[in-house]
Amino acid sequence: MSNGQASKGMRTTLVAVVINIVLAAVKGIAGVVGHSYALIADAVESTMDILSSLVVWSGLRIASVPPDKDHPYGHGKAEPLAAIMVALALVGAAVGIAIQSIREIANPVYAPAPFTIFVLVGVIITKESLFQFVFKTGQDIDSTALKTDAWHHRSDALTSTAAFIGIAVALIGGEGYESADDWAALFASGIIAFNGYRLIRPAIAEVMDAAPAPEIEDQIRRVASEVEGVIRLHKCFVRKMGFNLYVDIHVIVDGDLPVSRGHEIAHDVKEALRQSNSKITDVLVHIEPPI
Repeated sequence: MSNGQASKGMRTTLVAVVINIVLAAVKGIAGVVGHSYALIADAVESTMDILSSLVVWSGLRIASVPPDKDHPYGHGKAEPLAAIMVALALVGAAVGIAIQSIREIANPVYAPAPFTIFVLVGVIITKESLFQFVFKTGQDIDSTALKTDAWHHRSDALTSTAAFIGIAVALIGGEGYESADDWAALFASGIIAFNGYRLIRPAIAEVMDAAPAPEIEDQIRRVASEVEGVIRLHKCFVRKMGFNLYVDIHVIVDGDLPVSRGHEIAHDVKEALRQSNSKITDVLVHIEPPI
């Protein structure tokens, strides 16, 4: 991971932290004063956003550390590990919200105050805008953790939307509909849990060195095949380490070539691949004779 990419990601994350601190405070106070558990649950979700953003910030900072003796391939795995922690935090928040929602449904007390609807409108607009901002940055720097954190913000917007619907039903329905607010919180917990499950899969895949998108390997094979002296390719493995790609490729050349020429071809393949994609950090080329 380059320092520029990491810095951009960390700046975006800090912006998200500041916004979520404000939102969590507003929603928490409004939820308590306005007797809305859905809004209180939403405040809990924003608090989890703060914690997850700090985890992402730490992951990006560690991932930007250059390779050392103990980590010759760098520290890029810190980035998907941060994404896994964020996804697990989502699932944990969902479970907590669901448990409390069921308790509130079983013992409804107050209908939410009307002003809580206006608070939620502002929250939904803010969180959706934050999702767009963070996700775009995550795409620009190809950060799994940052994109996962962006979806955390989207889940918060969905939670707020569910709370808005629940409060509206409770206010319009009147007596007997007080628990609509709590049902909204329960529904929102399901959305949050689903997002956590969906987001943890690509992060785990990256930690397990799963192959990147097929088009990346196709491009690598095409570029390597065009290098002078390459007869054909045998194997090609690609793995993602943070923001960087590492390639292991088997190249077939004329078996009668001297070792020095085979070495030159391997060097040409490596340089061609690195020039074709700035994310390719290193290439291990195996020279093989025709079978």
